Amino acid sequence: MTIETMSTSKAHGGVQGVYAHDSVATGTRMTFSVFVPEHEEGEKLPVLWYLSGLTCTHANVTDKGEFRRPCAEHRVIFIAPDTSPRGEGVANDDAYDMGQGAGFYVDATEEPWAKHFQMRSYIEQELPALIAEHFPMADMDAQGITGHSMGGHGALTIGLRNPDRFRSVSAFAPIVAPSQVPWGEKALGGYLGPDRAAWRQADAVALIEDGARVPDLLVDQGDADQFLTEQLRPELLAEACEKAGIALTLRMQPGYDHSYNFISTFMADHVVWAAERLRQ
Repeated sequence: MTIETMSTSKAHGGVQGVYAHDSVATGTRMTFSVFVPEHEEGEKLPVLWYLSGLTCTHANVTDKGEFRRPCAEHRVIFIAPDTSPRGEGVANDDAYDMGQGAGFYVDATEEPWAKHFQMRSYIEQELPALIAEHFPMADMDAQGITGHSMGGHGALTIGLRNPDRFRSVSAFAPIVAPSQVPWGEKALGGYLGPDRAAWRQADAVALIEDGARVPDLLVDQGDADQFLTEQLRPELLAEACEKAGIALTLRMQPGYDHSYNFISTFMADHVVWAAERLRQ
């Protein structure tokens, strides 16, 4: 597998790069960013994946996430994929919450989405293999995952489905139970079809109810988030974790909304959370 370097620049002693490749999973050109802290030759560094939310690309967190300083201090590689396949011939929807920019990190089975919208396979299989091949300093035995909103949903579900791979799982304002909120009902119904049993593997609360386990979770949620009560519903995750015995740290942050002003404020905490678990 080959990648194209779109840009690199020095930041906090390390290198911030943007890369592109032809994806087998999606059948499209995909772009992602990687920050590699300064390190010794031959040194292995843990990896933190960040999954972005609706309408975003790799660029939103790369430009506004303020992750480079804590990643440099704690020597953590930070990887930000795109949120969906894109381009001519890729199915789309007129609304912002379906189609390009809204892949929901699932493998679509329904038309017209199934041809390209294979984001679960892309994130869980193809892109990690590409990182392992082209970034030899990445310790693929020490991976964590986080994300925001739709990407928080992705981080929680991928982490819960792959507890042996991800030692650290956290999220910012995640969609915790997409089967029970409008964003998720539209997306999962469109991508996976009307059988709600097929949705359970793409729903963090349902996964926990069905037996998925991780040792602990960190979730930050602004209490002034305009999507809190209708779309995010963190109380459902808290109830599921309490019943399952999962140690959930749910921090309701007074006055914070859904924006990158919120994410950037608490990004360092999530990097530290990951670094502590990835070096155990």
